Amino acid sequence: MRGGEKCLEPACRRWPNAPLFTLLHKLGSVSAEIEALRPRASSLNRLPGVSRYYRYLLPLMPTAARWTIPNCDVVLSFSHCVAKAAVPPAGVPHVSYCFTPMRYAWHMRESYFNHGQLGKLKSAAADVVLRRLREWDCRTADRVTHFVAISKAIQTRIAECYSRESVVIYPPVETDFYTPAEVEREDYYLVVSALAPYKRFDLAIEACEKLGRKLVVIGSGQDAKKLRAKAGPNIEFLGWQSDEVIRDHFRRCRAVLYPGEEDFGIVPLEAQGCGAPVIAFGRGGALETVRALGQVEEPTGVLFEVQSVEALVDAMERFEKNASAFDPQAARQNALPFARERYEAELFGYVEAVVRGEKQTPRRAA
Repeated sequence: MRGGEKCLEPACRRWPNAPLFTLLHKLGSVSAEIEALRPRASSLNRLPGVSRYYRYLLPLMPTAARWTIPNCDVVLSFSHCVAKAAVPPAGVPHVSYCFTPMRYAWHMRESYFNHGQLGKLKSAAADVVLRRLREWDCRTADRVTHFVAISKAIQTRIAECYSRESVVIYPPVETDFYTPAEVEREDYYLVVSALAPYKRFDLAIEACEKLGRKLVVIGSGQDAKKLRAKAGPNIEFLGWQSDEVIRDHFRRCRAVLYPGEEDFGIVPLEAQGCGAPVIAFGRGGALETVRALGQVEEPTGVLFEVQSVEALVDAMERFEKNASAFDPQAARQNALPFARERYEAELFGYVEAVVRGEKQTPRRAA
């Protein structure tokens, strides 16, 4: 249950009888609302233990995404990779809620593949695969009749990659759940995320080591082993935790560190919903969700401009020197316009307008 699944879940409640197609599905890994639609996984799902190595199957995913879509009023895809390639029945509109054009094929190849460490042969092979993926990605964009972007940053990427217009509907934030509490903030920083290389949590660990600050890490992923090896005694890894545990840490931490370039980023808004400040890399979605120190009267966080340990250390020191400038209620107020109810009204209203044949741009409360 990461950001994409949090966007899918309300649609499953809204259309509980819709067929749901996916590349991969591990039974019980998502919420009851999603499981209730009995997700139909692709042929890749039949490979033994595929959840351990599915990332290496990227070249096969376009072929596996050839779902046979039954007759319907509209196809709604939630896509960061190949879901937007679904072929709707003739004359049926296809609305793609686009998390991003493939990051690893377009904008963030080095962050994912680190060609400098692959060697010449592997690097050349990766370039061939990625070039073909980009070509395929562009071709299949024609299967989408309506693009919806999760942020202005992704709206720009859709225009750059596909030469297509889109509307922006921000993802949902459970602001009724992520709320402040009458507890004292403690002297530690917090990371909550899947531990993927492009999220750059190595910077958070090194910055906290350099400053001698405690860091609590909630999450797991392919980078977990490497990050644990890098960490000193002041870094605590908790693995995956329940929403209740995450909320408790949002309420008690000094601030949340978010050093990666995100397409949108739900975690910073969940943290702000609990009154926590956010220290984030000033690119991508953070520019739309964090009110930066030095730019507004009521800041909710600090942004830094370069993905480096030195820049993050400087941002943390600026935060600590200006701690009195951060009001938990200002952070809370900044999160409220992104509430789930707003997302549902905008997305469902847009999809239903498409079905009716109306050309409509949603009014965005956020």
